[in-house]
Amino acid sequence: MFSALPEPKADAIIALIQAFAEDPRDSKVDLGVGVYKDDAGKTPVMRAVKEAERRLLAAQDSKSYTKLTGNPDFVAGMQRLALGKVSDRLTGAQAPGGTGALRVLFELTMRANPDARFWYSAPSWPNHQAMLANMKVPHQSYPYFDAETLGVDFDAMIATLDGLDANDVVILHGCCHNPTGANLTQAQWERVTQSALDNGWMPLVDFAYQGLGDGLEEDAQGVRYMASKMPRMMVATSCSKNFGLYRDRAGCAIVQCESAAEVPLVTATLSSVNRLLYSFAPDHPAAVVAEILTDPELRADWEAELAEMRDRINGLRTGLAEALRQETNSNRFDFIAEHRGMFSRLGATPEQVAAMREGGIYMVGDSRMNIAGLTTDKLRDFARAAAAAGV
Repeated sequence: MFSALPEPKADAIIALIQAFAEDPRDSKVDLGVGVYKDDAGKTPVMRAVKEAERRLLAAQDSKSYTKLTGNPDFVAGMQRLALGKVSDRLTGAQAPGGTGALRVLFELTMRANPDARFWYSAPSWPNHQAMLANMKVPHQSYPYFDAETLGVDFDAMIATLDGLDANDVVILHGCCHNPTGANLTQAQWERVTQSALDNGWMPLVDFAYQGLGDGLEEDAQGVRYMASKMPRMMVATSCSKNFGLYRDRAGCAIVQCESAAEVPLVTATLSSVNRLLYSFAPDHPAAVVAEILTDPELRADWEAELAEMRDRINGLRTGLAEALRQETNSNRFDFIAEHRGMFSRLGATPEQVAAMREGGIYMVGDSRMNIAGLTTDKLRDFARAAAAAGV
């Protein structure tokens, strides 16, 4: 039976990880996989996470099941973190990472409206399209990134969104757009919100990088404005990046209902969806996050370390833009310093990306690079490799 299985399509990032692992050079640089690294090239366990784990280990007296919707303190904490509040119109469910949260919300949507059609930005995180295709639900992209200006093509984006209707669900990146790093301004968030109100389409915000752009509050301004105006919306959050809980899998599917009367049915449906997908999300990472968010001392330390990570990323952006300016005698890479988050697109061709790989610089073929994968001592090497490849 298994010999008849079709060969699965290779994941470009996973293939890049394997190629990087097989490269024997000490000077190689991995800018493909989306994890934060410190200036020693390590992905550390955050201080507050370590302390929360120590406390939980000492206090935990059971490994019994939790609720199908997960740890209620975690869910409430993620609602406050993303939306700034908990209200009687909000419900949610713990999920295994941001990917799990998205899948839960996709399933919830299809139960509520079997005619729903999903939209994602062009480009977007590849798993948006892949997950929807795997579910065999209607989906397509809306214009977002202008490859010439290396910024948001907002006129084209809003023209598409203004043509949608109540059967449409639009996936928006809450901040730190992946893969481009080009983000909506507050005025653009307000215009997008008005489009949703006027045309009836449903926002689904993928909020995976809160705190890694300009700050926890700053990164949430657009999402919170939208939530203050929309009768209904959905948010998928992740603790992989801002808590460093990559392998532990902590995410939250948040739903804002039109009224408190809708909440019990939506909550019951989330429980049903979770039961069929994975039953219970892993408790440990959610308990860690809940401990951090509810303890003032741990929260302060977490926010301080998150600020260190954010400042490092933004410092790398500034340093890389300057190194590229010097090596290419051009300011065309200044957008790297202006963008926010872990990712940007260099604007290189696949052939140029391949040439840079020969020099030990590993990026995805579309030239998406994980800025957080750089170290300060590699900025000049990267810039020289880019210049040598003719970028």
